[in-house]
Amino acid sequence: MNLDSLRLIRNILLRASLIGVVFTWLLAGLTICMWDTWAGMASQMMHTPTTDFGPLISNWFAIIKFYVIFVLLVPALAVHWEIKKHEKSTKG
Repeated sequence: MNLDSLRLIRNILLRASLIGVVFTWLLAGLTICMWDTWAGMASQMMHTPTTDFGPLISNWFAIIKFYVIFVLLVPALAVHWEIKKHEKSTKG
């Protein structure tokens, strides 16, 4: 694998993690602002008590955070460090 393809992979992973963080913040803001409306509608659609939605939403955001950090950001940083290591070894 050449250096240009590694840079492309790194850039895609970094941008995907940034987009994931932005969408997560947007989703969290909308969830907090519209909790009273959406909890009632979702409890009717899913036949679930409204009290069960708090832990479900908390678990959902934990899963999103895990995905953004460990699936997108950590590999991007690892590839970034390998690119820097390769550039240092070729320069000096």
